[in-house]
Parts: sequence; structure tokens; C-alpha cells
Amino acid sequence: MATIAGYVNVVMLSFFAVPVSHMSGAVSHLGINLAAVELADVMLAAAIVAGFFLGALLSGLVLRDTQFKMKRRYGFLLILESGLLTLTMFLALRGANATVPLAAMACGLQNAMASSYRGLTLRTTHVTGIVTDLGALLGNRIRGRQISSWKFGLLFSVLVAFFLGGLAGAMVLVFLQMWALSLVALLCLILGLLVLMVSS
Repeated sequence: MATIAGYVNVVMLSFFAVPVSHMSGAVSHLGINLAAVELADVMLAAAIVAGFFLGALLSGLVLRDTQFKMKRRYGFLLILESGLLTLTMFLALRGANATVPLAAMACGLQNAMASSYRGLTLRTTHVTGIVTDLGALLGNRIRGRQISSWKFGLLFSVLVAFFLGGLAGAMVLVFLQMWALSLVALLCLILGLLVLMVSS
């Protein structure tokens, strides 16, 4: 999931120069644009935050749980994410204004899907908290405190996956332009169908 988010964020950043997978940048842009009274940019930044929020809200309505447990509902959400990314791609190809908020909505939906795993806060669409947790865990281990190796391994794998997704997005973008989103939309669809088949 982190690979998909890194990929989507790089594709959208390359075309629209705004992040969609994390809200720190969007909220900062909102403040900058409000101070400069640049209303068009204010509306864009606000729409990104609103899109991400609505995606997370939708995920919460469908899952009704913050603790990760593999259920059919995850399959439905992955299929919905696939649809949002496909719509984002086609709207971007037509130059429509709703493109960026829809991509943010897909990321918000995904980010809320697995916000907690075995007591560990987990985000798949941004890595600030992951880098923070990795540093804190390593510091604790250096000081002699016992930490669970699986936590370090999981967080590190999410960080690497996000980076590799971004790298893949940048490379595919060169050849496919905005059609690059079709690959992750297809991946979400396949994952969603697999989850539906194996979950009860």
C-alpha cells in the first residue's frame, strides 16, 4: 500500500506540483496562499485537504474499525480506490479541476484503512511518523531497551516501499505521462478482488 501511495504522490506532484498523499504540505500551502490572498491556490489547497478528509471519512464509515483485521470490506475499499484513481487519470487527461482532490481522496481512503496494527500506529501514505518512530526505536535499542524487531522491520519496509513506489512512479511517468496512474489503479483492483476472494 505504501508503494501505491508513493507512486501516486510522485505522479501528481510531477503534474500539479502539489502533494496528495500527506496533508502537511497542503495545509502549509493553504496558509501561504491565504497570506498572499491567492484565492485560486487557496481553493486548490483546501480541496486537497477536504478530499483527503472525505476519503478517510469514507474508509471509517465502511470499516467501522481502526484496528487492521483482514475483512471483505478492505476489498471493497481497494476497488473504490481503484475507481478513484481511474477517474483521477481520465479527468487529468481532460484537464479537469477535480483531478487533484480526487487523488487526495484516494490517498485518504487508503491511509485510514490500516491506521493501527498490533498496537503500532501505521500510515501508508506518508513517512514522517515512520522516520520518527524508526529513530526513536533505534535510540531506545542503543540505550539498551528491548524493542520488538518486527516493529522496526515493519516500519522500515513501509519506508522503503514508499520510496520505491515514488521511484517507480517517476520512471513510468517518463513513458506514460498521466496514463501512469492506470497501473496503480489496476493493482488496487486486483488486490481488492483478491481480498474479496480470500476474506470471509
